[in-house]
Amino acid sequence: MEIRDAVAEDAPAACQVLRWSITQLCPADHRNDPKILARWLCNKTPEIVASWIAQAGNSLLVAVEDGSILAVGLVTDEGKITLNYLSPDARFRGISRALLGALEVRAIERGNARCTLTSSETAHRFYLSAGYSEDGPPVRQFGTLSYPMSKRLAVQNLRFSRRRTCPRTGRSG
Repeated sequence: MEIRDAVAEDAPAACQVLRWSITQLCPADHRNDPKILARWLCNKTPEIVASWIAQAGNSLLVAVEDGSILAVGLVTDEGKITLNYLSPDARFRGISRALLGALEVRAIERGNARCTLTSSETAHRFYLSAGYSEDGPPVRQFGTLSYPMSKRLAVQNLRFSRRRTCPRTGRSG
């Protein structure tokens, strides 16, 4: 599995992962209510995903295996994680955690000491287990309860970074 920056050609497949993840993995949030699902999915189109990829200040990352996108994440230059969705058939393999680590590294590379996000009910325990804490009471979003959360980023998270140390000289490069 590889985590990389998304390119415009990834938009349709990334959009499919977003929509499939929401509909299949988040029933605790949307309760299969068509109105809630419609609100949550209305901005999950290939055209909008392509605009997120192209938008300055966004880092949209994809986890790819054998040419298929398994997960989609987005962090802004301000350290706000706005997407972290996993294909239902890729669950319990550590992909979402690896993607979260890559998003955090990108936030560090952009000069952030913390990441913020708004978690769904479905992902709430996942983020708590990844070191995030609640930043206040739950809020309504798309007709569901969401949890404002944040995490102070540690320098050791740079182990996910693209920077490597030369074994001969010990210098970063």
